[in-house]
Amino acid sequence: MSCHLAIALDLAARGVPVLPLRAGKLPAGNCPACRDNACGGRPNMKTPGPCDCPRPCHAWAAATTDPTVLTSRPWRAAWADAAAVAWHPGGAGLTVVDLDHADAVSWARQTLPTTRTVPTARGEHWIYQGAMPSANGVRPGVDIKSTMSYARWLGPGAGTMAPLPDTVRALTARKPAAPVRPVTVTAPAGGGECRHRTPAYLERGIAMAEQRITEARSAVHHTVYRTFLAVLATHGRCGCLTNDHVTRLFTAAQSKGESLRHCTDAWANATTALGM
Repeated sequence: MSCHLAIALDLAARGVPVLPLRAGKLPAGNCPACRDNACGGRPNMKTPGPCDCPRPCHAWAAATTDPTVLTSRPWRAAWADAAAVAWHPGGAGLTVVDLDHADAVSWARQTLPTTRTVPTARGEHWIYQGAMPSANGVRPGVDIKSTMSYARWLGPGAGTMAPLPDTVRALTARKPAAPVRPVTVTAPAGGGECRHRTPAYLERGIAMAEQRITEARSAVHHTVYRTFLAVLATHGRCGCLTNDHVTRLFTAAQSKGESLRHCTDAWANATTALGM
């Protein structure tokens, strides 16, 4: 048994999901059947075990505490080539604040409550009880590793683990979207017949469009354009669509990371496609 597999089994027995890492701190690559998530995976890769592949595919999502899986033939081959052991902090209900250099460590000592710390090659890992969304570069030299992420196992560390503080959670809070410039929507020459009959029809349509955009998990650009196209096709020719409605749609798109330029281009393209 390799030393990495022995460490992994010990961690798994304590409820810590683990996976092998190749040189360069990289997870095992997806097999041909799972490459580019061709196997379908599990929606949004939010939970371990994205498919039934017996190999350690899908990076952090492969992390497991099952000793039968960890010692299976495909995993043994991965452990034989492993350069290190990784663990999934979020899967263990924990969060790692990865401090990449001395300045980041100094900031943490001045700002965050003391907790269990693990020395790294260039800085420290601060480990807290509680999971949260992961994010890189939340400030200079600081990454958050928790859900949908993995960290290299560098030992148990020292100190008493503290509850995850709001100060750390706030590091990944979204900044408010930039204000949206009003966009004027004009009806075609001569206007059109209004089919709304009641303002509730238009309101329901805008609300559904906002929801469709904010719930998009992939292909956001395409979703925004198709939604703009649908709104314009239904509500754009009679003059009932106002700048306030357009602002709501742009705000929903920007909350998903779309820039104002992308919103404006998508709106213009949808208008052109409809001959408006």
